[in-house]
Amino acid sequence: MDEREFLLATPKPTTHRPLLGLTILVVEDSLFACKALRLMCIRSGARLRRADSLRAARRHLRVYRPSAVIVDLGLPDGPGTELINDLNKARPRVGVLLATSGDEMAPATAAAAGADGFLAKPLVSLAAFQDAILSRLPADRQPAGPRLVRDEVIVPDQVALHDDMSHAAELLGKDIDDDTLDYTLQFLSGVALSADDTPLMQASQRLANARAQGHSTDHGLAQLAGLLQDRLDRRVAI
Repeated sequence: MDEREFLLATPKPTTHRPLLGLTILVVEDSLFACKALRLMCIRSGARLRRADSLRAARRHLRVYRPSAVIVDLGLPDGPGTELINDLNKARPRVGVLLATSGDEMAPATAAAAGADGFLAKPLVSLAAFQDAILSRLPADRQPAGPRLVRDEVIVPDQVALHDDMSHAAELLGKDIDDDTLDYTLQFLSGVALSADDTPLMQASQRLANARAQGHSTDHGLAQLAGLLQDRLDRRVAI
């Protein structure tokens, strides 16, 4: 198939499905956050592929070139800025390169690495998601005519949230090393932010601060593990 035939075969974006024909690679370790992005892609007409680590993302990118890439900045095998920096320098470059995080300082970090834009967690606004991609696409990939803007609030199902918390509890229950603990705390803080779980988020952040200041973490770990188990037990009871 030559380039003209490929373009003719590619679905064209519409007013109601402005991202139709796009493939979006989401590099995200949280199932809850990924579920939100998947729902946004379904409502927008885009196809979503997911990688849960830097290594998995690089495997995807060896096989195909997505229209857009959304990279979480905190991943289990390294910072997302590594991948953003590589994708920004690659030629040909992906059309849209976005970062996502719940860290207030993350937008500047993402921009310095080469990201085109930033999606703040929690990921709830369909309109913000669509605008972040559409505003950076070339004119020939824009939907024809006025776009129907639906500022819909996206609410993922709770099964993905339970899976994220179960994963964090499993990590904390092991003989955890410092690097894994640091990763687990930032992962759990992001999950709690997305779930609007203030007590869990505060407990994660207090423990991270205690570690940074060289204080004992035994009490904080026990408290955090207890909060997680309470939420997991409530889910099982339901």
